[in-house]
Amino acid sequence: MANRLSQIATRTGDDGTTGLGDGTRVPKDHLRVQAMGDVDELNSQLGVLLAEPLPDNVRDLLITIQHELFNLGGELCMPGYSLLKEAAVLHLDQALADHNAALPRLAEFILPAGTRSAAIAHVCRTIARRAERAVVTLAAHETINVAPRHYLNRLSDLLFVLARVLNRANLDGKGGDDVYWKSERLARYEAAEASQGPEDTP
Repeated sequence: MANRLSQIATRTGDDGTTGLGDGTRVPKDHLRVQAMGDVDELNSQLGVLLAEPLPDNVRDLLITIQHELFNLGGELCMPGYSLLKEAAVLHLDQALADHNAALPRLAEFILPAGTRSAAIAHVCRTIARRAERAVVTLAAHETINVAPRHYLNRLSDLLFVLARVLNRANLDGKGGDDVYWKSERLARYEAAEASQGPEDTP
């Protein structure tokens, strides 16, 4: 295979523009470039998550996702080109169903906390949402395939579920369960329970 990157510092971007995959040049703050950048940031943050101790099935899934995100970024880089397959979206759907089925139902909102790996998964989730918003904004101005938007939407949901999975895997000893938001309603209930105390004995 020939080298695709023969030169890194080209200096062609010194004028504030960057080249797309079809050879056209656009400003670096172009909506398409912003979407590409958010997808690249998401993939990089997944790399940080992969540096953590993870269950084997989660690691394998995330590695596949990294490759699919690279395809997604490549599609955004080349206007009119289709690279991300619908099968990639279906793969996320299946992974989401499989992992979610093994989790207890949520009783309350949860915080993005717990084990380090779970917290990083939540960071990835929020970046995925930002990347999705960037793609939606781009699609309002240019023709974009639906697969990238669908993929990012599914991926943010999956990362939320994987954060719960990683808290229960508890590979760093700092998790074990979801970290629940202490809502005002729950706080009042707990305060009322505490104020009642044990029943008086005769």
